[in-house]
Amino acid sequence: MSDSLVIIPTYNERENVARMLDTVMALSKPFHVLIVDDGSPDGTAALVKEKIELHPDRIFIEERKGKQGLGTAYIHGFKWALARKYAFIFEMDCDFSHNPEDLIKLYDAAVNAPADLVIGSRYIKGVNVVNWPMGRVLMSYYASAYVRFITGMTIRDTTAGFKCYSREVLETIPLNKVRFFGYAFQIEMKFLTWKYGFHILEIPIIFTDRTAGESKMSSGIFKEAIFGVIKIKWRSWFAKYPKRGTRDEGRGTRG
Repeated sequence: MSDSLVIIPTYNERENVARMLDTVMALSKPFHVLIVDDGSPDGTAALVKEKIELHPDRIFIEERKGKQGLGTAYIHGFKWALARKYAFIFEMDCDFSHNPEDLIKLYDAAVNAPADLVIGSRYIKGVNVVNWPMGRVLMSYYASAYVRFITGMTIRDTTAGFKCYSREVLETIPLNKVRFFGYAFQIEMKFLTWKYGFHILEIPIIFTDRTAGESKMSSGIFKEAIFGVIKIKWRSWFAKYPKRGTRDEGRGTRG
């Protein structure tokens, strides 16, 4: 039994999913992987099931009907992981924009720092993004600056989707009350982790834009994040966040 589960949401990732699973299975640490597939019409789930036959104790799949959104896929995966007592729960994309070998770096940081949330950060040391047009790099970079300004968090990469949570974080956050399920989901989860007093650590990664399959990004996703941040901050004024984490007073996030 591994102590670590990697959750990978998929929708039409036939061109990437088999190679991704092979790569994770070959890592020196025996991660488990949960694919949460939203009814991909391209046969993604069938390819995953072929890999499950080879690794029945390490690869799992949850199939949902229809495209229900990134956030709901992760919430589904979080609950699945908590029910099975995993100590560390990871988020990762299927398109190789996140290097699977960096899972070990995130795990080591979570264990040895220690940190309650480890973020694979594109912006903690400069700008580490490959194959993005300059316009998208600037939009992402300044979106994080905007989030920091509104929320008060000091996280450099507030929209990052490559993360490792300790079990306690996901047990503490009321998952059924997370409101956003698109791009703003990533911001809301970091904000809640921070408000509950958990120790957040960013470590540098290199983010490489996908070379196979189709991007799921859209202008609507960015709009949700821009206006969602204001809603997240506004709601926080009326909520209580009993401190549950290991972060000392004034310790904050650490890079």
